[in-house]
Amino acid sequence: MSASTLLITGGSGFLGGALLRALDNRGEYALRTAIRRDSAALPASVLTFHVPGLTATADWEDALAGVDVVVHAAARVHVMDEQAGDPLAEFRLINVEGTLNLARQAVKEGVRRFIYISSVKVNGEFTVADSTFTADGPVAPVDPYGISKLEAEEALRRLASSTSMEVVIIRPVLVYGPGVKANFLSMIRWLHRGMPLPFGAIDNKRSLVGIDNLIDLIVACLSHPAAANQTFLASDGEDVSTTQLLRRIGRALNKPARLMPFPVPLMRLGAKLVGKEALAQRLFGSLQVDIGKNKRLLGWVPPMSLDQGLSATVQAYLESHK
Repeated sequence: MSASTLLITGGSGFLGGALLRALDNRGEYALRTAIRRDSAALPASVLTFHVPGLTATADWEDALAGVDVVVHAAARVHVMDEQAGDPLAEFRLINVEGTLNLARQAVKEGVRRFIYISSVKVNGEFTVADSTFTADGPVAPVDPYGISKLEAEEALRRLASSTSMEVVIIRPVLVYGPGVKANFLSMIRWLHRGMPLPFGAIDNKRSLVGIDNLIDLIVACLSHPAAANQTFLASDGEDVSTTQLLRRIGRALNKPARLMPFPVPLMRLGAKLVGKEALAQRLFGSLQVDIGKNKRLLGWVPPMSLDQGLSATVQAYLESHK
C-alpha cells in the first residue's frame, strides 16, 4: 500500500515547517509543500512547489496532483502594526478568496480531506469568569483577521456540503514552541535577562498550545473518520494566569521570575493611554477553551504537558543564544 500524499501550505512558516519536519521523521507520508521562497530548513525529502501567493487566481494544479490530504497552514496572519488602508479587504483577499481558490482546485484534483488551520479568534477575543469557548459554540470575531478566518470556515463548509471532499477545521489558541516569535519570545527574553516585571498579581486564565501538541492533533485529523467535517479547538488542556506562565518559564530557564505585584487596573489604564489595549487584553484578560470534543470524537488528549512544552521552547531559545 502506497503512502498517503500530503500537501502542506506555508511550509516556511512556524507551524508549517514544524509539521513537515515532524511528519518527515515519522516516514509515513509522501510530503509536499507550497512556498513563496526557498527555505533551507525544509527536509530534503519534501517535494517543494513555488506558488507566487495565496490569491484567488493562483494555479495549484501541479502541487495538488495525486494529493490525498491538504493541510492549509498558510495565511495572512494577525498584523500588529497594520499599514493597509482597508485591512479587512486585505485579509479577505488571502484568507478567504485565496483559501477557497485552493480548496476548489483540491476538489477538482480529487483531494479526500482538507484540513484548515483557523484561529480561536473566530470564537472571540476573551472569555469571562467560569466560561470557555467550545468548538461548536457561538462565534464572535472582532478584528479583520478573525473575521476573515470565520468567513473562510463558512466558505469551506459550503464547499464540503456540495462535494465529496471532507473539511476539518482546527482553531488553535496561542501557539508556542521552539522558534516562537513575537510576544512569547519577548517574555522569554525578559526573564532570561533577569528584568523585573510588574506582572506579579495577574489573576486571569489563558489557554495555550505547544506546537508539538498542535501537530499531534493535526496528525490525528489526517485520517480519523470521526474528524470529517468537524471543528476542533487546540490547547494543552491546562490554563494558567500570566503570572503563573512567567514563573514557569522562569523555572524552565532556571532563573527566578522577578515579578512585582503592580495593580492590574493601573496597568490597563496605562496601556489604554498609549494605545496598547489589545496587548493589555492578552496580558490581563482571560481566554479559555474546552477541548473535550477532541477526546470524545478522536480519543485525543495532549501528549505533552505545558511544562514539557515550555522546557522544549526554552532549551531551543538557549541553544540559539549560545
